[in-house]
Amino acid sequence: MKSIRRALKMYRIFAAQELKRMMEYKADFVIGIIGFLLAQVSNLAFLWLIFRQVPDLMGWSINEIVFIYGFSLIPKGIDHLLFDNLWAIGHFIVRKGEFDKYLTRPINTLFHVMVEKFQTEALGELIVGIGLISVTLPQLNVQWYALKIILGIIVIPFAALIYTDVKIATASVAFWAKRSGSVIYMFYMVSDFAKYPATIYNRVVKGIITYIIPFAFTAYFPAVYILRDENPIYCIGMTVVISLALLALGVFVWHKGTRAYESAGS
Repeated sequence: MKSIRRALKMYRIFAAQELKRMMEYKADFVIGIIGFLLAQVSNLAFLWLIFRQVPDLMGWSINEIVFIYGFSLIPKGIDHLLFDNLWAIGHFIVRKGEFDKYLTRPINTLFHVMVEKFQTEALGELIVGIGLISVTLPQLNVQWYALKIILGIIVIPFAALIYTDVKIATASVAFWAKRSGSVIYMFYMVSDFAKYPATIYNRVVKGIITYIIPFAFTAYFPAVYILRDENPIYCIGMTVVISLALLALGVFVWHKGTRAYESAGS
């Protein structure tokens, strides 16, 4: 219980510090959100151009695809907001020997790294995601009932956890290689495929995002259940199972890495 209270206290401290930083640098915060919004507008414009030529894409209407796109931004935004400091492990914390400070404090090193910093520009992802879902849902013939609402809410943190799990495992490579930023980027960028239905891709890409780097479970499969009432045990249940399995793998690799860590300064 003491360790939990200590962890929560540190979490509140880091959150307060990040909020203070955001208030001090309002221009950076606003510019970051505007930049993200412009990027999403360009992606949505691309979709609009496609659907001007075809009525649907592999059986998916434009409203369904925009829903999946919006849904994908919510778990990704949660991960970006809360746990993006893992990128720093891959880029410079291990290489510069700055990981030493985490080892000297009475708190789990992984938890400490994850909550030390918040990326407030991730609010742009959450705003766009919620906005797209709000716009498309009234135009879709979705049958709502209590179980679907509950499962739809429950699946979101587990979908976000998949992003975090991938970052934990790939960031941990830095404990051996000193740098792993490029490894994180390579794996993380696969998540761009998760913004669209997995069925529009060929077998290779679909296999990768379903079974190897399972980002399809962050948006596509939950959306299949929400939009079409298909196989909740697989679409929702596997999202939960995969997120927890990847978490166990990520934590295992992290702890192995911390034991192999050697302070470095160059």
